[in-house]
Amino acid sequence: AAAIPAPNPRPEIAYTKIFINNEWHDAVSKKTFPTVNPATGEVICEVAEGDKADVDKAVQAARAAFQLGSPWRRTDASQRAKLINRLADLIERDRAYLAALETLDNGKPYSVSYLVDVDMVVKCLRYFAGWSDKIHGKTIPIDGDFFCYTRHEPVGVCGQIIPWNFPLLMQAWKLGPALATGNVVVMKVAEQTPLSALYVANLVKEAGFPPGVVNIIPGYGPTAGAAISSHMDVDKVAFTGSTEV
Repeated sequence: AAAIPAPNPRPEIAYTKIFINNEWHDAVSKKTFPTVNPATGEVICEVAEGDKADVDKAVQAARAAFQLGSPWRRTDASQRAKLINRLADLIERDRAYLAALETLDNGKPYSVSYLVDVDMVVKCLRYFAGWSDKIHGKTIPIDGDFFCYTRHEPVGVCGQIIPWNFPLLMQAWKLGPALATGNVVVMKVAEQTPLSALYVANLVKEAGFPPGVVNIIPGYGPTAGAAISSHMDVDKVAFTGSTEV
């Protein structure tokens, strides 16, 4: 097996704002919250605190990206696969940095972040990229002068809420199937561990996904999370979490 590169105990923090429409935004309220190194209790940095107003902006961007005739809706299934694979390539390129960032913000050992978490993220994205152009409907023989068939279509705006224990992997589990099938995403990342998911947001843009397809909001459950789960323009909610522990 290849040697694990030496960990960087203080990776540079580049992204701490809200990601909407492939751009970085302060919270509408201008509020921030601290994210903490659980190994030392030290504040790593301040992160924009999204709430209902920011969720509204993100959902509006996602809804626009999902309109018929938009660049995303006109993206072929095979091209969606290429974009997801490109995202996996970029995560692989930045594997050591992402592992160091995950360890800093989450507290798990660097060897686990590098060998397990980031590796599984890449495999997950490549798996769903492979499904992009292999999901299809059926024609069904029925009695009478009729033509019967099934057609798979994207659901629309997917609200996604992920926990702190596997920030990168939970993000991949949510993004992979949604993007492979042509949906758009508004994701709330756990307030305890927002940094790696925000870095991946930048890679989403670098990979070439159109604006509004992926939107990432750091924030708290009772505000940002509740706004996603109750939003009338969100077509589906995928939530991984629990009562507070």
